[in-house]
Amino acid sequence: MSGLLALLDDVAGIAKVAAASVDDVASAAAKAGAKTAGVLIDDAAVTPKYVTGFKPQRELPIIWKITKGSLRNKLLFLLPVALLLSNFAPWAITPLLMLGGSYLCFEGAEKIFHALFPHASHEVAKDMEVGDPGALEERKVAGAIKTDFILSAEIMTLSLSTIEVSGFWMEAATLAVVGIGITLVVYGSVALIVKADDIGLELIDHGRLGVTRALGRGLVRWMPGFLKVLSIVGTAAMLWVGGNIITHGLDVLGWPVIYDWIHHLAEAAAHAVGTWEGFVSWAVTAACDGVLGLAWGLVLIPFATSVVTPLLRLVGMKPAADH
Repeated sequence: MSGLLALLDDVAGIAKVAAASVDDVASAAAKAGAKTAGVLIDDAAVTPKYVTGFKPQRELPIIWKITKGSLRNKLLFLLPVALLLSNFAPWAITPLLMLGGSYLCFEGAEKIFHALFPHASHEVAKDMEVGDPGALEERKVAGAIKTDFILSAEIMTLSLSTIEVSGFWMEAATLAVVGIGITLVVYGSVALIVKADDIGLELIDHGRLGVTRALGRGLVRWMPGFLKVLSIVGTAAMLWVGGNIITHGLDVLGWPVIYDWIHHLAEAAAHAVGTWEGFVSWAVTAACDGVLGLAWGLVLIPFATSVVTPLLRLVGMKPAADH
């Protein structure tokens, strides 16, 4: 009897440890998800363009193909690389984060630049030339998965940087939870956004109540504006997150001037206002990071278009902007 009680006690102890581990993984995953918010918003804002022009019945299958590609990117390729970096080359994490932050700054600045100075996209002409819808779909999906790889790399690196010192399996479990959770949230949201018009039309045609039909009309009327707002928020988030990564990275590498200046400015603004000090401090920090991110992105545009893009095409890779 005493042996059975000891066994039950051991099982209870193991269960407590397992529960604590699950709680630690969930906590770390939530922290990582908050850190990657800017990338997630941009991902959700960018992806709907890949189903534009296809028949409504192909929209969800296309999104599912991209979702599977995104999971493959994160779990089969990026997660092992992140674990190798964490355990064998932790010094490389900050430079890689800054490289990803620079990409976010470039993407955000380029969107603003092209909004101010629009030009015709050669990709539109290419799409018009493709006669086979199946071939066009495969090309769009492949382009979306390549773009997702870059954003996923940034998400996984950011997530890795938020995990406190822990064991190999803790890091692996956290990154896996983050990868799966973020992918489902992003592409589940994309599916809802893409099908909102169809849902609205269905409510208009078959809604039994006036309020239901009104909701349908609202969905159809407001979704184009919502997509524009989402795109603007995504661009702002990219610049904010990218700028924050650059300033924090410089601080870690021993150049704290910009980071300290923003910190002191945010504190001074919060004390001057006297109320909502936490929000004011965050808003000033985000605004400064965003302005610096935009400035750095504008600097990178000529370098990216004149040096990086030709090199990528030379080795047979398409830049993400081409998709």
